[in-house]
Amino acid sequence: MQTHVARLSLADFRNYSSLALDFAPGAVVLTGDNGAGKTNLLEAISFLSPGRGLRRAVLEDVARAGATGGFAVHARLEGAFGEVEIGTGTFGEPGEAAGRKVRINGVAVRSADEMLDFVRVMWLTPSMDALFTGPAAERRRFIDRLVLAIDPAHGRRALDYEKAMRGRNRLLADNVRDDAWFEAIETQMAETGAAIAAARVEIVRLLGVMIERLPGDGPFPQADVALSGTLEEMLPGMAAVDAEEAFRRALADNRGRDRAAGRTLDGPHRSDLLVRHRPKDMAAELCSTGEQKALLTGLVLSHARLVAELSGAAPILLLDEIAAHLDAGRRAALFSILDDLGCQAFMTGTDPELFSSIRGTAQFLTVSGGQVTPG
Repeated sequence: MQTHVARLSLADFRNYSSLALDFAPGAVVLTGDNGAGKTNLLEAISFLSPGRGLRRAVLEDVARAGATGGFAVHARLEGAFGEVEIGTGTFGEPGEAAGRKVRINGVAVRSADEMLDFVRVMWLTPSMDALFTGPAAERRRFIDRLVLAIDPAHGRRALDYEKAMRGRNRLLADNVRDDAWFEAIETQMAETGAAIAAARVEIVRLLGVMIERLPGDGPFPQADVALSGTLEEMLPGMAAVDAEEAFRRALADNRGRDRAAGRTLDGPHRSDLLVRHRPKDMAAELCSTGEQKALLTGLVLSHARLVAELSGAAPILLLDEIAAHLDAGRRAALFSILDDLGCQAFMTGTDPELFSSIRGTAQFLTVSGGQVTPG
């Protein structure tokens, strides 16, 4: 079944002082000049998922310039669950702690992860075009977001691991020699680290199953996806509990080396995602820009299909400036796949003609100067 944003309301979000929009299920096309606020709308929808949104922005930067009370995003979602209201932002009552807050049906929730009970949001933006050539941290973030859409507990495990690792790094920097302190922290790192790595290994396995369904000569080429990393390479041939113990021992054995470096050098925080263009048998980072875009698009679409099959509801897709980077054949294939997925997909572009083939089936909106009107 499709889960879709039926209504979106914004207050002091980026260049929008106040805005309320109604959306239909299916494709939504937002067109307008550069800087009009198209991506801002996608970013607002991306806040219906845990994290800092598709721009990974500092919350203070999201509020409209000159606004004094923070920002707010409110959405009415419709899906198999009926209707649900989700509100998030930095508005709060006097005396409340600063930071992002989430309310579901008017009730404050303890964690933004609870939004995943109702909606999964994935995105593809121009900044991700350098995913294969950029730092490994971006690829880890990408694979972890794929995991999070399937396994909502993944985000909490990642936070727990980072917290424990920061504690270990402080002990190393302060030249602490108390084994008991290290053992307690390293046990937690081994437990959460092995769980993080196991979840990544599983999502890569499942993604591989979906990629096999892509035609070998299709517009979005099949990719071979793998992981590099101490734990990720152990797990396929080792029980999770044994990998956990092996990692714990490695942390203990490498305290001297890590103390000299001033930080923990091994673990899931150092892993990488490896992608190859299967038809060309070439590493993704060596492919042309167009080939990399096609590979990445194929990965995102395969993951969307995976989420739909596992959860029973397709994710909401945010595809920023997607049509401008695809030729006519790939655009047609993209629109056909989105229709087959049955998902709500928000697409932006400066030229409405790039979406002319779906005029009549998609909802078209024009964005200009903080105003949104029917296209």
